Amino acid sequence: MIVNFDNAATTYPKPAGVRQAVERAVLTCGSAGRGGHPLAARSSAVVYAAREEAASLFGAQPEHAVLTSNCTHALNIAIQGICAGGGHVVVSHLEHNSVLRPVYALAREGRIRYSIARVSTNDAQTVENFARCIRPDTVAVICTLCSNVTGQILPWREIASLCKARGICFIADGAQACGVLDVQLSDGINILCTAGHKGLYGITGTGLLVTDGQFELPPLLHGGSGSLSNLPEMPGMLPDRLEAGTLGVIGAASLTAGIRFVKRRGIGNIFAHESALCDRLIRLLRKKANVTVYREPEGHYAPIVSFNVAGVPCEEVAGKLAAHGFCLRAGLHCAPLAHHVLQSGGTVRFSPSVFSTMKDVERMAALL
Repeated sequence: MIVNFDNAATTYPKPAGVRQAVERAVLTCGSAGRGGHPLAARSSAVVYAAREEAASLFGAQPEHAVLTSNCTHALNIAIQGICAGGGHVVVSHLEHNSVLRPVYALAREGRIRYSIARVSTNDAQTVENFARCIRPDTVAVICTLCSNVTGQILPWREIASLCKARGICFIADGAQACGVLDVQLSDGINILCTAGHKGLYGITGTGLLVTDGQFELPPLLHGGSGSLSNLPEMPGMLPDRLEAGTLGVIGAASLTAGIRFVKRRGIGNIFAHESALCDRLIRLLRKKANVTVYREPEGHYAPIVSFNVAGVPCEEVAGKLAAHGFCLRAGLHCAPLAHHVLQSGGTVRFSPSVFSTMKDVERMAALL
């Protein structure tokens, strides 16, 4: 039997409603926004429903909910768009490569400069660290809402206030937070980027860029949009400006169903369930003298736990667990700076979902 404790990568299993929505879309949908016939109209309705659900969840306008292929795609639209005119940006040391690599690429080309703010378990210190990095030419602060390595939650509302007071764009990576933590644009987020296939329970190949519209974004891709086709440039209005090419209607259907599932369960209930599983695992692991758990008592954490077994490479630990049906990820988790600060060399990462059970957590801990 397979037990997925790697839900920070992609949630599995999916809710029944998501599977049913995918099947309906496969059987009944074509291209959205490409024609006035019934098949196109039905597909456009499916896409708009996804925008409405995303906008409702995050407190945005439906036309400001842009469908992307994943969170990395959304982050590249945001980062390359806001940085198109150059300037300076601030990131945290907990960032995923979906932030670090586009920032580094722009810096290597001489188009921007960047600073890295150290995240502390003391929220006030973290905010101060960000403030110290801000310069007169800073155009954006880009940070994850919670770490995909340790689950540490950043004080994003306070960081957002810092940006608002200075007229700086705040770009948030919500890949590990959305669906587990209550995230709203009204928190001060200008551009929220997130995955559809993680805590929102959509299928892979889905993501979102949700904006408050305050900062204009040029298109990352140019092509057909189904609107204003007589023009040689991309349309000026959202979401068309940022959605070149045929949209993933099947993915949109899955995202609608996934968000509705999250709303029915309640984000607070999901967080409580998954956190209880993490707390139980931590208590069991800390009874073992040869296990290091990467959490600090004063920190605030989303339901993710990273650990190592002394003298055993993390990949070997994950491999042995996989041989018994437990799926956990090992390595750097695409966040090298976080591991550099932890001095871990990589970790085994446990990340449950709403479908995970206490019995499975206890069985895995006993196996360790």
